[in-house]
Amino acid sequence: MKSLTEYVVRHREAGISKTILLPASEDESQTCCYYTLTHSEIKREALPKSLAKRLPFYPIPVMLIAQFAVHKNSQRQGLGKMMLIRALEHAYEINKYLPSFAVIVDTLGDGVESFYAQYDFQKLNIHSHRTRLFLPMKTVAQLCEV
Repeated sequence: MKSLTEYVVRHREAGISKTILLPASEDESQTCCYYTLTHSEIKREALPKSLAKRLPFYPIPVMLIAQFAVHKNSQRQGLGKMMLIRALEHAYEINKYLPSFAVIVDTLGDGVESFYAQYDFQKLNIHSHRTRLFLPMKTVAQLCEV
């Protein structure tokens, strides 16, 4: 079985994603949390009508948080919030050069959905048997420009 680091290196070298790792303080060879950003697109029709009506009819560019995890031994310490804020700041910086309409994330369950709901992520649809949530880049900008 390949380690997380092997996947991260392989995907970075292939130029398909960027993963940010936070090593565990007691053992830096272990990862306590990480996130992966990559670009994606969504169909205009997948968005709420109030947002879609002002958008073109071709696929809409978005920033995808493709992976986001906090090791079970590091949970309930605020690291998820810290890493999500860092991921959104990172997406905001990338957006300055390569615009995206929103940040999206695919969740694995209700507990994860409620985590993102705290930060105003909204339900978009079901994608590959996962709930897809989104946060408009305008909202991300408001958070980052404070």
